[in-house]
Amino acid sequence: MGHRARTAANLSVDESLVSQARELKINISRGVKEGIANAIKAERERLWRIENAEAIRLENEYVEKHGLPLAKYRQF
Repeated sequence: MGHRARTAANLSVDESLVSQARELKINISRGVKEGIANAIKAERERLWRIENAEAIRLENEYVEKHGLPLAKYRQF
């Protein structure tokens, strides 16, 4: 795997969280990275739902009126 470019970031982190992470031998840098990645993923999903709300609503309306397409082929 190639190296990803990194940038230094000054962060203020709750002292209790840092203390608990150290006690549990959690890599703080990795935890911050994973936390930010999870926040990005959640926000992208939230924005996607907003951007696609009308299409989702229309699809749900169709299913309510007509049932699931290809339902006769379901095996469950």
